[in-house]
Amino acid sequence: MSQLSLFFRSVVKSLLLFLLLNFVAVSVTNAQSATEGAALFKQKCTSCHALNQKVVGPALKGVNDRHPEAFLLKWIKNSQALIASGDPAAKKLFEENNKVAMTPFPELTDDNIKSILAYIKEEGDKPAAPAGGAAAANGEAGAAAQEGVSDVMLGGLVLVIIIALFVVVVLGRVSKNLDRLLLKKQGIEVEEEVAEENASVKFKRLLKNKKFVFFVIILVVIFLGSAGWMGMWNTGVHTGYQPVQPIKFSHQLHAGINKIDCQYCHTGAYSSKNASIPSLNVCMNCHDYVTASDKYNGQISPEIQKIYTALDYNPDTRQYGTNQKPIEWVRIHNLPDFAYFNHSQHVKVAGIRCQKCHGPIQTMEEVYQYSPLTMKWCINCHKATEVNHKGNAYYDKLIAAHDKIKKGEKITAAVLGGTECGKCHY
Repeated sequence: MSQLSLFFRSVVKSLLLFLLLNFVAVSVTNAQSATEGAALFKQKCTSCHALNQKVVGPALKGVNDRHPEAFLLKWIKNSQALIASGDPAAKKLFEENNKVAMTPFPELTDDNIKSILAYIKEEGDKPAAPAGGAAAANGEAGAAAQEGVSDVMLGGLVLVIIIALFVVVVLGRVSKNLDRLLLKKQGIEVEEEVAEENASVKFKRLLKNKKFVFFVIILVVIFLGSAGWMGMWNTGVHTGYQPVQPIKFSHQLHAGINKIDCQYCHTGAYSSKNASIPSLNVCMNCHDYVTASDKYNGQISPEIQKIYTALDYNPDTRQYGTNQKPIEWVRIHNLPDFAYFNHSQHVKVAGIRCQKCHGPIQTMEEVYQYSPLTMKWCINCHKATEVNHKGNAYYDKLIAAHDKIKKGEKITAAVLGGTECGKCHY
């Protein structure tokens, strides 16, 4: 083979390598920027923040313009430490937000935070979403964020394949033509190739090209390996799970608009392992009078009527019948049997808000599983959450017990909570 042909083949190989490396670099950049930021924003931020409206914290649209990046990196990692250091900007921001301290996120790296900021800037620059897209405007784009990663990767991979095949075909043709011209110049007769009109013949010749076949096999292995890995990694993770419930209960109406406290209905969250689903008599505390008939031409709301039907209740006579039956709610948040979670330990002892795990529940028309509920997710939260032991009866008892041990006094298992039901019955 001539030196010219070898040169063009080396050019093709170098170009393919460059395209592949460029694809990897672009993919990594995208993953560390807005796309990764969308997933991190959903996981870390949306329980307290939205992009275009105030939730617990301020709206984050334009935060990149309001504060320097160096300040935001420190503030997001540990705002309390930054305030304690006397930073004037931190103190001002703390006072502007009614002196509510932001949860620290020491597990986030600088790149993680920059990705979140990139996502906020990208989404903030977009026009406001219509009313039907309020959930996306609030940063609740869990499934969309995941699909965004797949679309970027798939689109980039397809583009690289098309460019690579085009370059291989074009440079291959150029190489053959230059070889033929060079041989003719040297006085060597070269037979002209007969154009093959049959597509099947061309396809068979392509299948005999070992380099092409190897390239296709590599792509198939990478695709199947990635799909298999993601499939196994997400086994048992039900983020976004939203079953159809027997009654279309709106948390947005009750917890959001009407400001009903979560624990008015879910009384167990403060005192037991389970948050508990309220019995229908709790619903009747309000809906014995509230029928929403003004929205249904004087008729009782169909959803409220389901409560009356289950209780065999006559709203005209205000009498209950004997043919009562429970509402069969569908459980949304399911943990494996080997995982123990106690609501009261988190809500009462740790003082954690419901939104920390359940997301912006006050904006959900229908409830869905907001967090992944994986072990990694729980551990990351435990690493970042500070224990406030001051004035906490639970820790006061532990400290008192430890003081007795130091003094050599006798203590029993009951002192350390050994008589609590949840120690055995879970």
